[in-house]
Amino acid sequence: MRRSSRLLINTPDIEIWPGGLLSARSNHDARALSRAQHVLRRKRDGLYLAADLPEGLLAMVPRLRHEPGIETALGALDHLTEHRRVGIDAIGELPLDFLHERLHALGLDDSYGERTNLPLVAEPAALALAGFDRYRRPLWLVSPAARAWRSMQAAAMHEGVVLEAISGYRSHDYQLGIFERKRARGLSVEEILTVNAAPGYSEHHSGRALDIGTLDEAPAEESFEGTPAFAWLRDNASGYGFVMSYPRDNPHGIVYEPWHWRFEGH
Repeated sequence: MRRSSRLLINTPDIEIWPGGLLSARSNHDARALSRAQHVLRRKRDGLYLAADLPEGLLAMVPRLRHEPGIETALGALDHLTEHRRVGIDAIGELPLDFLHERLHALGLDDSYGERTNLPLVAEPAALALAGFDRYRRPLWLVSPAARAWRSMQAAAMHEGVVLEAISGYRSHDYQLGIFERKRARGLSVEEILTVNAAPGYSEHHSGRALDIGTLDEAPAEESFEGTPAFAWLRDNASGYGFVMSYPRDNPHGIVYEPWHWRFEGH
């Protein structure tokens, strides 16, 4: 199977990462990752499940075949070549089947969406590598958003303005983890909702939103508004298809986020 250097295939429980982008957590992982064409990674906790090696699939956990969602992920792995031929823009979105169960576990139902005027956001079934964020983590966006981000970042740099990605795509499981960690620190769900959208309602799930920062500026702070980077975005971002999602007094009740921008192009 050919190495796919820029494509992440997404399934409800497991992500299929291209080889060469994930860090080793042990000597055993290092040997597998150094040769892997793709890596199967559990979304819930980031555990590496299997490495797709030239000679075949190497299980990295016991009882791999009993992992939830493994058959779906292996089917997606088998069809990666077909995905590449069809094109990343044509692959579509994941179903929202399991999201309601996760929301109910937080004591949330459809009334949250009605109250905030936020829609449920499906995860894309495939994402493109859009470069790397401030922390040298791979930045994943849907293909047209990735192209637009790279173009916009390069244009700003040409004018002496540094735009840094802070974060891009986040899965429903990632957002749920934010809630679980904050609840473990004693915060209530209602308190968390004042600064974090409920799992399934964050624009980051779509692969079309990213948080933007700049050099020597703390991430995700209102002070970003006073930087040359923000001024450049205010004047130029729309030309690349990006809009600021949460201005002051937005109808969703979300705090002002001058760093959060959404791609609305095609």
